[in-house]
Amino acid sequence: MDGIHIAGGGWEATVQPADGAGLTRLRFAGQDILVPAPDGARLGGPFGAFWMIPWANRLDGGRLGPHRLPINRPQDGTAIHGLSRDRAWTVAQAALDRVALAQSVEAAPYRYAAHLAMTAAEDGFTLNLAVTNTGQDPTPFGAGWHPWFVRPPGTRLAFRATHRCTHDARCLPVSAAPTAGLDGGEDAFLGLDTHFAGWGGAARIAWPGLDLTIAATGALATNLQVYAPPAQPVLCVEPSSHLPDAPNRPDLAPLGPMRVLAPGDVLTGVIRLTAECSHPPGGAA
Repeated sequence: MDGIHIAGGGWEATVQPADGAGLTRLRFAGQDILVPAPDGARLGGPFGAFWMIPWANRLDGGRLGPHRLPINRPQDGTAIHGLSRDRAWTVAQAALDRVALAQSVEAAPYRYAAHLAMTAAEDGFTLNLAVTNTGQDPTPFGAGWHPWFVRPPGTRLAFRATHRCTHDARCLPVSAAPTAGLDGGEDAFLGLDTHFAGWGGAARIAWPGLDLTIAATGALATNLQVYAPPAQPVLCVEPSSHLPDAPNRPDLAPLGPMRVLAPGDVLTGVIRLTAECSHPPGGAA
């Protein structure tokens, strides 16, 4: 899959409309931001980035009120990462520095139209998402973005949040405690597959020679999942609109409920990535 290539402002990206509108490559100033996808590989990890729509992370037993969504992680008995990543998008517009994509999904209880615009520019790499309930009934919606960032030695992560969840063996939240967030290197984040609530929409990843800032607004600016498996040099920092399994966790759901969209209502969120070299090219770190 060759995908669509866009570039601008030092950013280069490859988008795969046929593979859930995911990114198989994202670079800034010649450096990889995401782990590049192997040739021909389907998105899902541990590389690239994909979208989680109309829910993020896991639903226990696929339960959404009276509905049962397909279990696509049978070892955990969960429906994970939504429906949109497994379906193709159509290209609405393409230019050298931007692409606009659209998708229509009908999979009970969901009927929705998603629109996504990605732009590479001097002020950053921007992902702009809008999801409209095109069904006839009010339905809980959510969204998230799942990037697999590179994690070379010396990587640091910093962000603020109000609550940190503990989870069971299936990574479903079971409790939450107050936190200030994270600020540190591998000693702070290695081994996490952890949800943070009360996120302010800003996070910073510092690599040797390059700093990346994640700035989310709208529905994507409230919750954050952090995943850093010890066996793989990747770091997932996932802006999300809600807590994992929120519909089935009434005690924890106030930390990040799914949003019930009436017919015609829209869920919107924007993520902007900005990067800055922390030393002159060819200079010392």
